[in-house]
Amino acid sequence: MTMDAAVGAYLFVLGLVLGSFYNVVGLRLPRGESVIYPPSSCGSCGMRLRARHLVPVFSYIASRGRCGGCRAKISLLYPAGELATGLLFVWVYSLHGVSEGLWTGLLLVSLSVMVTIADLKYMLIPNKLLLLFLVPLVAAVSFTSELPLWNHALGALTGGAVLLLIVIVSKGGMGMGDVKLFALLGWVLGLPLVLLALIMACLAGTVIGGTLLLTGHIQRKQPVPFGPFLAVGALAAYGYGAAIVDWYITLFI
Repeated sequence: MTMDAAVGAYLFVLGLVLGSFYNVVGLRLPRGESVIYPPSSCGSCGMRLRARHLVPVFSYIASRGRCGGCRAKISLLYPAGELATGLLFVWVYSLHGVSEGLWTGLLLVSLSVMVTIADLKYMLIPNKLLLLFLVPLVAAVSFTSELPLWNHALGALTGGAVLLLIVIVSKGGMGMGDVKLFALLGWVLGLPLVLLALIMACLAGTVIGGTLLLTGHIQRKQPVPFGPFLAVGALAAYGYGAAIVDWYITLFI
């Protein structure tokens, strides 16, 4: 096995394990519960989960998505969060290799997964979650970015201001959690990528929301969490934004 493959495999397994913990954070933090105690248990019958029940993804497959005690269905959100974290960790490694930029990417993925889980489940992005990532992301960007810090500061200001304006105009169509989240994502991306992230988030929201509406999974005027789309847009801009901007500029040159 080559070094790249070995590191990629390690990060994938690490992502699976951390993704399991991110599920706990995303599901408990909005309820004001400890992420450490009590130990994980079935939400239906209360059976305490043993080690064999907690192997990321594989336990879900082995149990066929059901509790070993009461046979209640286990939410697909659990293995999806674990698998997404593992795959995204490998994706970030493919972008940066073993470099300082790797840590910023891993932090961004971690925040995105936790926010997505919390917002999908409760339509809430907890302030505690954003504060948890504030200092690490500010530090990671400050020490690793090739852009001047004023660019990142403008990205945060622009991201927060644009989404705040949307909240005001839409009269509650989004929440302040989305505004705070996008300000933090704007710090990571800087300008102009924060604007590209918003465009891609809106595009993803339109496509996925429209599909859910057409298939009957949601109804007209039913609230849909926007945090996951902001996370998707930010990750896409983080990974491919520079190439997209360069391509767009060449159209006019």
